[in-house]
Formats: sequence, structure tokens, C-alpha cells
Amino acid sequence: MKKCLFFISTGILLLLAGCKETENYPFRNPSLTVEERAADIVSRLTLEEKVAQMLNDAPAIERLGIPPYNWWNECLHGVARTEYKVTSYPQAIAMAAGWDVDAMRQMGDYTSEEGRAIYNTARAKGDYRIYRGLTYWTPNINIFRDPRWGRGQETYGEDPFLTGSLGENFVEGLQGDNATYLKAAGCAKHYAVHSGSEANRHIFNAEVSAYDLWDTYLPAFKQLVGGGVAGVMCAYNAYEGQPCCGNDKLMIDILRGDWKFTGYVTSDCGAINNFYHTHKTHPDAPHAAADAVFHGTDVDCGNEAYKGLVQAVKDGLIEEKQVDESLKRLFGIRIRLGMFDPDEIVPYSAIDSTALEKKEHKDLALKMAQQSVVLLKNDGLLPLKKENLKKIAVVGPNADNVEVQLGNYNGHPSKVITLLEGIREEVGGDIEIFTDTLNGYYGATPPSLAVALQSLTDVDVIIYAGGISPRIEGEEMDVNVPGFYKGDRTSILLPQLQTDVLKKLKATGKPVIFVMMTGSAIAIPWEAANLPAVLNAWYGGEAAGKAIADILFGHYNPSGRLPVTFYAGDKDLPEFEDYDMANRTYKYFKGKALYPFGYGLSYTRFAYEWANVPKQQYGSDESIKCSFKVRNEGAADGDEVVQVYIKYPQGKDVRLPLKELRFFQRKNIPQGEAYEVKVSIPVAELAKWDETANGLKVPSGKYTIFAGAHSENEAVSAAFEIK
Repeated sequence: MKKCLFFISTGILLLLAGCKETENYPFRNPSLTVEERAADIVSRLTLEEKVAQMLNDAPAIERLGIPPYNWWNECLHGVARTEYKVTSYPQAIAMAAGWDVDAMRQMGDYTSEEGRAIYNTARAKGDYRIYRGLTYWTPNINIFRDPRWGRGQETYGEDPFLTGSLGENFVEGLQGDNATYLKAAGCAKHYAVHSGSEANRHIFNAEVSAYDLWDTYLPAFKQLVGGGVAGVMCAYNAYEGQPCCGNDKLMIDILRGDWKFTGYVTSDCGAINNFYHTHKTHPDAPHAAADAVFHGTDVDCGNEAYKGLVQAVKDGLIEEKQVDESLKRLFGIRIRLGMFDPDEIVPYSAIDSTALEKKEHKDLALKMAQQSVVLLKNDGLLPLKKENLKKIAVVGPNADNVEVQLGNYNGHPSKVITLLEGIREEVGGDIEIFTDTLNGYYGATPPSLAVALQSLTDVDVIIYAGGISPRIEGEEMDVNVPGFYKGDRTSILLPQLQTDVLKKLKATGKPVIFVMMTGSAIAIPWEAANLPAVLNAWYGGEAAGKAIADILFGHYNPSGRLPVTFYAGDKDLPEFEDYDMANRTYKYFKGKALYPFGYGLSYTRFAYEWANVPKQQYGSDESIKCSFKVRNEGAADGDEVVQVYIKYPQGKDVRLPLKELRFFQRKNIPQGEAYEVKVSIPVAELAKWDETANGLKVPSGKYTIFAGAHSENEAVSAAFEIK
């Protein structure tokens, strides 16, 4: 240990000496532009030094006083993967179920505050290891096009408009509002056409129509780039025969060309290696690295491919000035993060470890967990009344399971409240609690179940916490069990073992509340038809147990809404690796959903009525303006998530959405009161890919606008025409 400390201390002294000697270099001068400063650094580097800086684990340049930097960090739902204790918010898909852009922006702000605390603390110790930096490879804005995708839990759901709105607000909070410095740097991933399968992601070639590309796979990326996101991560897979990180259309024509993106691009980890190892589009590392840099990929998350850049330059595969362009973008980001400026002029340098797990951060984690819970069914059993209860059962594999609640790409909070703990805290010593895991996620019914069932004879209600787990759905996992393969799901049905157990619980004659924890849609046809109450609680983060208990016992009126369609069964789904959007998501699905996109129940009820109907005709340069009143006619205060959809013209030769979300707003409306929602939707935002025009164009024809509580609830509607 003493030897290690000696080397660390020596390294710090060398860097400090370097800083002293180079403090008059232009790149140290905050009065110069970012571009001037970055160019100065690059001009002082050898080719070998330049290439080393393009690996995610960039070494120090001691002669210039530049410390090492690891570009790889994560903050999907709170700062992730360090030994520091941090606030853990609900998994991304759960936050999406809150439909709350203000909460997303605040969560981003709190997350970067904790990230700055870790960065500042680690830097003071000379600790520049992975997961200490300020470049976070978040958010994942891929579209959750198929519920079998194991990483769909990391996304904001199946709708591009919802995804873009939540993602942009998260990035805005994360990066801060300082005119000079970034608080942290966000990164939109995985660009593009990347939504499973995990088993084939290193070899898969996505083929999609131009219509689907622009209607489904690109809108959220375009929105975040337009909103100023600092980074973009290119995906593992190929698109139209070219790996995404070396793709003409995606990287040159669209990202750097049409969208004018000037931030940095990182590869997914090992993606450049795939050029020659799995995609077989390039013969070796020098050719792969040269092509990736030519296409604007600045960082190789890896330790192999970009080392071939030195040879690539020497062999004339790429000019050194193209390498310089990538380096300027990378050092530009580090300059904007304040890494070469005195602490006293960087507003975020004073944030210290007291920012970790601050009360307001933890309060927001609870609020977002409460907002995320979707009440799918309630036959009047909920909310529970404690005065009617003497003994309850809290059972199931997720009743007291910390790791399930934390999801994946997660940090580690000081305390995680499980459902069992949340209910214990709620009922105190007044109500007896029986608890048992009963079963796992797959396999045979355990013999111990019969014994456990005997203990339920005197309970008043059974709360069964089941669903699935991030240990069996997720990123490229070594899992091959019934229903799950390599991180993806082979069936969207609730594991049969759990349905069998729930049938036995129902047979006791006791009322059964089913609390599902999951990162994706689960088909529950039997449960929906036979159980009196069903809640979808996702992977709810550190405060999930309290949030669920608050809803079960009526302290919080449920207001979560589904960000994905809950299909009735596997037969509703096209082939997993077919990226065509036909019959996928609420926008194109022609069947009957078990629970539609946007759905969620409340303990109160809301009524809609027009205040100002839209015009009957619009031009392409106008906005659709209207307003309606939402009245709380129930017996409790509550939040309504108002949703406005557009129905497009339909015809045999035209492929347009059946309906499409274009506006939403979460609003708390007290009992008996009304709120007027004002809507303005630019007609230009309805543009779709037109083959004849070879570009985006607003289709002419007859449309319908409707508003309601979910995608199948036309509480108010009006027809209009676009000429």
C-alpha cells in the first residue's frame, strides 16, 4: 500500500510541476475560445500521444501537465458503478412511466451534482480511474420497439416523442445551464437502429426503410442533438451493410451533415474491433480505425482497434489532420468541463462529498418511484384500509429483493427500501406480517410452497411481489433458461411458475394483490382476468418499497402511465430481429392490447371537455391550436397525465401511423377542480418520409386530434384537414 501511495503521490507532483511549467500555454488561458485552446493542445502532441488520447482510458501527458482521463462513466438513473454511496432513482423505463419532464430535468441536475462530488473528491486523491469522470454515456434513447429486448429497461419506452422529450430534459439538467462550463456531459446512445437482439448485436445488420428510419429510429437522436447533447455513442450493429460507427448515412450525411453535430462521438465498447472481428467489413485494426475516424468516431471504447491508427497514418490510410479533428473535439469537451482551468473560476469545483445522497435527492427518488407505479387493475380492493387488517402476507421472489429494485447500470445507495420493509414501516406493530419468497423466476414449483400456503389460512390479504429480474433480462448476459436467452426474453408471458403459484394463492379464497417488478411489458392474461388488483412497479430504485406501500395504503394516488404497450401474448409480436415497424408499438399495432400505451388507473376519475376546438383546416406552416378542460370528478386529489394524439390519413398506398403522441402534460388536479390544457402542435412536426420527395413532408389529407387518459381513450376529439 505504501508503494502504491508513493507512485500516486509522485504522479501528482509530476502533473503539478507540468501545470506550473505550462501555465502560460494558450490552452490554459480561459479568455481564449474553446476551439483555440483545443487546437493549441493538439498542436503540441506527437502522433502517438494523439492516438493514445482517443482511447477511452486516455493516459496523462505529463510534459503538458495534462492528467489521465477515462471517458467511460454511467448515470442511467443516478451515478453508477462506483464505491461511493449515491442516490438511486427508478430504472429509466420506470421514470418514463412518470411522464414528468420536470422531474427528469431535476433528476439530471441532482445526478450531475453527485457526479461532480465524486469527480472532485477522486481528483483530489489523484484517482482518475474508470467511473470517476464527467462524461456520462447516458441516456439510452433507443426505441423499445419489442418487449423481448432485455435492454429496453434502459430506455424511455416505445414512443419517439415521449423518448425525445424525457431525454432532452434529462440532458438539460445533467449538463447544467452555465454559459461557459458543462456541469457534466451527456451522451445519446446507441446511434442508431439498435434495439436487440443481444445475442447477435456484434454481427447484426439492420435493414429498415427510410420511412421507419426517420419515423421511429432517428427522431429522439435528432431532438437531443438539437438540444445540445455533448456526445453521441454509435452502436455495435451494422446498418445497410456498414457498421454504425463507420456508416456513411448515419455518421457523415445525417449526424455531422444534416444535423451539424459538433460534439464528440464514442464507440460502444469494442464496436471498432467488430469491424474486423465479427462484421468482417475491414481486414484489420488500422483499416477499421482509419474508417471510424474518417466517419467522425472520436473515442474508441477499447484497448485494441485505435492503437492501429499510428500505422494507419503511416500507411496513408488516413491523414493526421483528420485525427486532429477528433482530438480537437475531445479536448474541447474537457475544456468545457473546466478540466484545464483554476478551480476558483469553475462553478462546479466546490461541490464536495456532502452532495451525495442529499435529502432533496432522496426525496426526488421517492417521488419518481411513486409516479412510476402503474395501477393496471383495481376491483375496489385498493387502497387498503389498515383498520380492516389484522394479518397480511407479503410474499414472492421480489418482496424483499434489493438487487431487483436497483435494475442495471446502477449505483449503490446507503439504504434500499424493499416492498417488505416499506409495508413493515407502514403498518408498524399493529398488523402481523407473514413473508416467504415462495418461488423463483423459472423452474418447478418448490416443495416448500405447500407448507407456506398453510400459513395463509388466517391472513386478510395476500400481496404477491413477482415479475422478473435484471439478473435475467439485460445486456448480453450468460443466461439460457425458459423464457430468457442471452439477456433477451423468448416469451413475454409471466413465467409459468408464477402464474401457477398465483392460481394457488387465489384458491385460498384470500384477496390477492399482484405487484409486478419488471423492466419491460409482461403479458398477464390470466392475472388480468382473475386477480382483483395488479400494479406494475418496474425496478423502482432505492425508495421503491415505500412508494408501493404508499399506493397500497392510499397515501399516494397512483398516476403512472405505461410508456410501452402491454400485449396479450407472444402471438401479437412479429419476428424479434425484424426491424420493420409494421404491427409494432401502439402507432402501428392493429390488434387488441391487454393494456394500451399510456394506460394507468387512479383512485379518482377525470372528465374531459373541449374549451376551444381546433380549426377544420391547416396549412403546413401553421400550428394546431386548441384547449380542453380536465375535471377531477372523483373522491380524491390526483395527478392526471393528459395525452394528445394525432390520427393520420390512412390509405392502401400510404404508410402512416394509426395514431401518434404529439403532446402530454402531468398535472395535479384537486378533487372537484378543473384545469384547462392549452395545446399547440406545429403542423411541420407531422412530417413523414416521402419517397417521391426523397425527404420529410407533411402528408395532406384528413386527420383527427384526440385527447384522453391513454392511447385508446378518445375523451375529446375533432377532425381537421391539412391541404
